[in-house]
Amino acid sequence: MIAARPHRHLRAFDILSRWAVLFVLLLLYGIAVTLSDAFLEPVYLGNILRQAAPVGIAAAGATLVMILGCIDLSIGAIISFAAVFCAVLMKGDSANLAFAISCTLAACAALGAINGILVVFNRSSSFILTLGSALAIYGLTQIYSGGTARGVVSPGFREFFNFRIHDVLPVLALSLLVLAALLELVLRLTRFGRHVYLIGSNTDAAYLSGLPVASVTFACYVISAVFAGLGGIAVLARSGVSSTFTGRGFEFDALAAIILGGTTFAGGRGTVAGTIAGVLVLFIAFNLVNILGLDYNLQLVLKGTIIVLASAIYARLDSDRPT
Repeated sequence: MIAARPHRHLRAFDILSRWAVLFVLLLLYGIAVTLSDAFLEPVYLGNILRQAAPVGIAAAGATLVMILGCIDLSIGAIISFAAVFCAVLMKGDSANLAFAISCTLAACAALGAINGILVVFNRSSSFILTLGSALAIYGLTQIYSGGTARGVVSPGFREFFNFRIHDVLPVLALSLLVLAALLELVLRLTRFGRHVYLIGSNTDAAYLSGLPVASVTFACYVISAVFAGLGGIAVLARSGVSSTFTGRGFEFDALAAIILGGTTFAGGRGTVAGTIAGVLVLFIAFNLVNILGLDYNLQLVLKGTIIVLASAIYARLDSDRPT
């Protein structure tokens, strides 16, 4: 009985550190409800989910890369590229909708494949490599679009994604929840998901154990790029207008949400569910800033503070972890 205590303490510690973001989310929501009755309205909560959908979808895909112990700073650029590329291919014709979306996701997968190859076969850090690819993708998007908004969204495209189920939940918000749930199941129930966690926990040991480190890393970057492309399509569905800088700054929103959700730079831990909870914390905070009439730039302060504090807290929790 005495020998079992450390294991019970370890399990309690892991549960606390893994789901800390849920306590933060509930606390913030309680504060928001106290300050504004709007947060009690189901329609308003649906609006928050709709606003969060592009960042949430992109962050869900990037979570896999972070669990590996890597990073993908190109997701904001890919979001911008996807929005412009998809709008151009639509040409304002509903008949082009399936073609435009499939080609956009294929192009994003190709960009992710380039990132994956760079990271797998280059000794430089993923931070530097994906920062460079982000700049290149922004440049290509500018060249492709001529630096201006291009393309016409197909009729019915925005209407479908902004339609509210039971007059409450937008289809775009439901899409976020479904995609996040599917990715969480992949991580939890598949061999690929187990490999992601094992590689992130100890890459050297994974190599020695014969795990397919290169192929898993490559696949995670492709998935991250495809989900960023879906995020770009979500932006297009939400706004109806493409822009070469649609996704600028989204990588920092996603990074803040991922870290807040319990995924650390060290790798080996994290969940997509935690990331989505982190996204909700961010967007509830952002909406609270707007409702209270505070300076919009305070959102930037919040993002930076969340990244610094969450990273420091999780690092401290890891160092204090019972053995």
